[in-house]
Amino acid sequence: MSRIEKRFAEVKAAGRPALVTFVMGGDPDLATGQAILEALPQAGADIIELGMPFSDPMADGVAIQLGGQRALAAGQTLRGVLGMVEDFRRKDETTPIVLMGYYNPIYIFGVDKFIQAAKHAGVDGLIIVDLPPEEDEELCIPALKAGLNFIRLTTPTTDDKRLPAVLKNTSGFVYYVSMTGITGAVIKSRGAVGDAVERIKSHTDLPVAVGFGIKTAEDAAEIGKHADGIVVGTVLVDAVGKSLVDGKATDRTVSAVRDLVAELASGVRRARG
Repeated sequence: MSRIEKRFAEVKAAGRPALVTFVMGGDPDLATGQAILEALPQAGADIIELGMPFSDPMADGVAIQLGGQRALAAGQTLRGVLGMVEDFRRKDETTPIVLMGYYNPIYIFGVDKFIQAAKHAGVDGLIIVDLPPEEDEELCIPALKAGLNFIRLTTPTTDDKRLPAVLKNTSGFVYYVSMTGITGAVIKSRGAVGDAVERIKSHTDLPVAVGFGIKTAEDAAEIGKHADGIVVGTVLVDAVGKSLVDGKATDRTVSAVRDLVAELASGVRRARG
């Protein structure tokens, strides 16, 4: 059983959804980014998505774009993100970490080399938003063979005809994007999200986590009534940005993220109460 499978089994036994938190690797600087990463589990994060900063993102809203720019300006690289995971694993062997980003940096790094390095560092899974199922031979299949989960995105426009192709090689969990558009927008209909989760579940036994548009503990509690996991990213990356003074980390930066995660975790805990 992978770390991701084990964690979803644990939260299911506890009668609640998982809290999945996204932060950008190396934002706002390398040392503070590492401190934020290591603070997440104690604050209540069950699974961590660690962003691989990229200069030309497709799905990211302004907050996450700015987080990626800050990380790149601080000197972050794909190898550096892997180093963050390796450092994290010296203190935490149980919290799953999923790398999230775009294919170009992995392609430049070298697919086989990247997979080996990710496994060595202690990465559990990948979310690569710009690789469709038609390109599974590029990265998905080699990653699965190496024992990495490959998490696929589904959206409101993924109909029942398309869904089997999307789910075919998905493992770990399914990430349901609650809206068409970019990260950080507002969910228009929580009821529609619940219906979509049930539709996806009719096609797979994998856990379904919902992301995009979840900002508050109330959002987490409401969406968590239906979803197996709640994914929160934009508000966390935005909290980093708002804590900075003249673009630099302050003594409030880590605590701003930690406190927000703790608040979201309280919402997740009452989702099924």
